Amino acid sequence: MLNEPDFDAVVIGGGHNGLVTGAYLAQAGMRTLIVEARVQVGGTAGSEAFAGATANICNCDHLTFRTTPVMEELGLADHGLSYLDVEPAQHNMTWRSAADGQGWSTHRDLDATLDEVGRVAPSDVAGYASYAKAAMPAVRMILDAAASPPTARSLVSTAVRKRLAGSRTLLRWPQRSAADVLRSYFDTELIRGPGAVTGPMVWGVSPELNGTGLGALALAMRHVATVGRPVGGSGEVPRALLAAFESFGGQLLTGVKVVEIRCSDELVNGVRLSDGTEIAAPIVVSACNPHDTFLKWLKSPPASARDLISRWSNIAHSDGYESKLDVVLNAAPRLRNTDRDLGPTTVVAPSLDEIHRGFELMGAGAVHERPGLLVNAPTLMDDTMAPSGRHVLSIEALYTPYALRGGWANSGEPRRWLEAFAQLCEPGLLESIVDWRAVTPDRYESDFHLPAGHATSFAGGPLAAFRNPNPELTAYETSVSGLYLTGAATFPGAGVWGASGRNCAGVVLEQHS
Repeated sequence: MLNEPDFDAVVIGGGHNGLVTGAYLAQAGMRTLIVEARVQVGGTAGSEAFAGATANICNCDHLTFRTTPVMEELGLADHGLSYLDVEPAQHNMTWRSAADGQGWSTHRDLDATLDEVGRVAPSDVAGYASYAKAAMPAVRMILDAAASPPTARSLVSTAVRKRLAGSRTLLRWPQRSAADVLRSYFDTELIRGPGAVTGPMVWGVSPELNGTGLGALALAMRHVATVGRPVGGSGEVPRALLAAFESFGGQLLTGVKVVEIRCSDELVNGVRLSDGTEIAAPIVVSACNPHDTFLKWLKSPPASARDLISRWSNIAHSDGYESKLDVVLNAAPRLRNTDRDLGPTTVVAPSLDEIHRGFELMGAGAVHERPGLLVNAPTLMDDTMAPSGRHVLSIEALYTPYALRGGWANSGEPRRWLEAFAQLCEPGLLESIVDWRAVTPDRYESDFHLPAGHATSFAGGPLAAFRNPNPELTAYETSVSGLYLTGAATFPGAGVWGASGRNCAGVVLEQHS
């Protein structure tokens, strides 16, 4: 008689997608264990205490999570998760325009946004309307396609349901650069720059590179989905997911790493942990990066994994490119010469030429004089994140290389970004600082187990998923029986989305119910 396994499924990684997968499996009655290397779940979707306040690990805007049914299906509201809608969805300015307080706001409502564009860039109103007409149906198709694993049949079905609206954009824009797409619609850098920062720059690539065209959809995303923030900070999502998971009978193990995915007779049979513990399970789901999963942990792979390992051995792992400043203040920060507050995220954009130059400098280990910034003070909307009289200022900076010349330990770069942003604010911001910290790519590596400070992310949309040469990133199952993949590397990609975790759980349950 065979020994009973310890669990029906083990999920490696307690980021939000790992938690989503684990919660669905446990809800379906599977005995499920989540193993998380850190002492708390959430990964970069989490929050943590800093200087007496709550700081989000990454930016706090959630654009896609509520486009999925995850919150309702897992009953997350019953576990205390609630959202604030962010309106305006975003403020936009360039380094040049910010000095005069000139900028515009993206609203969920397209007409309200066109009014904003008309005030600062009248020549771009018609172009923005044409852009939205092309982009918004494509965004709707992407969000609809993200609800299930992408196949030729599902994509055709999506196109038919949407009456083919958006299909032309999804076919044509990926063949172009995002900069080319943006220039074809907009005359001014005041519109182009923020469009590039929130698209390709967030991806870590230059908007001038061919194949980045879908990055130009970023502006339109905010007209289709509602930007929201969890009350209490981004970490409320993984907290509620963990509560749901445990309410379904799931178990969590933290502070220990997986060092081996074990196989026998061509099948997965469990994992081995860094403390020597062996856990038997016929299903293993990795919510971590594929390079570690296939090249580091699959130490005695079955013959069926030869092609898989060979392919991933030849796929380069990218370096991190994003940094974040968390600043606790004793006074609310205010932009100079404008009545726009820093509650919604403010994009401070370089020009397209400067963004491309910044990309080149990043490759040489340097940071452009004017990096792209995504700035907000979440406490202006959510006073639960800091004690009375205190505020949190969040500044994300792009492109900031993992391999900075001279290293990050003694670099003055992060302070330079803070001082540069302070010049765009009313006097007194620097004097109001209680404490601040910089989370640079080396910190994302050491503190969050992201190799080279970078989380591999799927990009390109549903058509790229259909043509993807690495099928495990879109099918969620691998050539090793019992081994599955979820997380940012799998379709539909990065951000606090949860669709990857839900889709992966659906594949597992379909095959093992």
